[in-house]
Amino acid sequence: MVEKLQEQMYVIPLGGVKRVPRWRRSAKAMKDIRAFLGKHMKSDDVRLGQDINERIWARGTEKPPARVRVRAMKLEDGQVQAELAEE
Repeated sequence: MVEKLQEQMYVIPLGGVKRVPRWRRSAKAMKDIRAFLGKHMKSDDVRLGQDINERIWARGTEKPPARVRVRAMKLEDGQVQAELAEE
């Protein structure tokens, strides 16, 4: 059993995805979320929940949301698990 060490709520801005071609925006948003959480939680192993994936891709590849609120948990083995925060 792996216990969580740290739990944090983040509002991740995704305005930078507007700088890439339209057909690549949702994929870039997923990479940006993973990079943001890796930087702030100090881990290379970031796992995103399916609910985050569905939220980003809900309007297709061209129109991801401008920001997303996530709850990230760092486990004692260094892995970060993130899921969509309840609005």
